[in-house]
Amino acid sequence: MNHAQDILLYQPTLQRIAYSLVRCKQDAEDIVHDTFVKWLSTESGKIENTKAYLIAAVKNNCLTHLCKLKKKKEACLEAIQNSEWMIRIRETQLSHLDFDIELEKAMRVLHSRLEPVERAVYVLKEVFDVDYDALHKIVDKKKDHCRQLVCRARKKLSEEATRIQQGLPDISALMENFRKSCELGNARHVIQALKNDLSRSISKKS
Repeated sequence: MNHAQDILLYQPTLQRIAYSLVRCKQDAEDIVHDTFVKWLSTESGKIENTKAYLIAAVKNNCLTHLCKLKKKKEACLEAIQNSEWMIRIRETQLSHLDFDIELEKAMRVLHSRLEPVERAVYVLKEVFDVDYDALHKIVDKKKDHCRQLVCRARKKLSEEATRIQQGLPDISALMENFRKSCELGNARHVIQALKNDLSRSISKKS
């Protein structure tokens, strides 16, 4: 059996194994492809059982891929924790400031005038100075889209800045999470609140 026949024979099996481990079709295909490339460059005399060799190689390559993803995720989280906007949160103590009333009014305007995704990107960008590399991961939007959302939110707020009305929505939960994030030096409270806001909006539309 030649190499082309081996590839046709074993590729479906290797593809299933790779997908079961990495749970991503594109990554699984890339891993199987790379495994075949390395196998083709290996002297055939050194391989006693082609099928067993390919299966073991795919499994090892999948584990290596998963380890790289884990390290990349940890590096990303560490970068966020040590970023300028995170340090700014730790240094802010809203509980000791005197402008709670003004802050609540501003939050009511945000809640009333902006769509949930606009509100999320605006608060994280304008209040916490989250960069777009981190922002697009948090709200699951492309960086260019995030920039457009921030610009749209700024325009809406500029147009409505002086129109604070009665009966605006209750934003006590968002306010509480905002304070917690600033007081504890961890943005997860306000990020989670904004994500919940987005989820509720999507549920209502579906």
